[in-house]
Amino acid sequence: MTAVGERDHRLGAVGIGADRMSTGRGTRRCDGVGRILFTVLAWLLPALPSVAAPAPFPVGLLDAAATQVGVTLYYDAAYARIAYPGGDVPLQRGVCTDVVIRAYRAIGVDLQQRVHEDLRANWAAYPKLWGLRGPDRNIDHRRVPNLATFFARHGRSLKLSQSDATVYAPGDIVTWMLPGNLPHIGLVTAQRRNGRPLIVHNIGAGTQIEDMLFDYPITGHYRYEP
Repeated sequence: MTAVGERDHRLGAVGIGADRMSTGRGTRRCDGVGRILFTVLAWLLPALPSVAAPAPFPVGLLDAAATQVGVTLYYDAAYARIAYPGGDVPLQRGVCTDVVIRAYRAIGVDLQQRVHEDLRANWAAYPKLWGLRGPDRNIDHRRVPNLATFFARHGRSLKLSQSDATVYAPGDIVTWMLPGNLPHIGLVTAQRRNGRPLIVHNIGAGTQIEDMLFDYPITGHYRYEP
């Protein structure tokens, strides 16, 4: 090999060695940066806002019902045209069914839509008490007999008792017949008084939580867990 060739060979060797050394430093530099980024992320992640998991059933349902107390102040049974789906009358007013509808809607269940679709597909299965020839998505879900039918069809019909409070669990749905043959509906809460579960409902003075489970004849007992 000529002197020039030997010199080129030596330079090539030096070049290769330099590349290797440079690559090693780069690797060490990347490892160092990675450790710094990991440390920063580990410090920041606990401070990031976490997304809360939905409350287990029936906690979310009953919490949503309880928030209506002091908000829904009036009982108003007037017919109203409302949006579909997700339609509602103003929150400060409503009827007994609206307590249940709003509570379920808060946990992602739109009873307006579900009742309407089931009633439209199974018209014969629902009561014929109002002289209608077909579904009315403005009002059908706001009628106690229709809700009771829906819960019986798609939930569970449970034991009735006019005296044994132990058969009623938090989140259960109860229907009654008030004087004057007026159907009524409410939700069983986790609160108790003298062994009886309290009921969240609107019987005339807005949404309230009261000890009234056995005040009127019970006509239905359901559990509807989406």
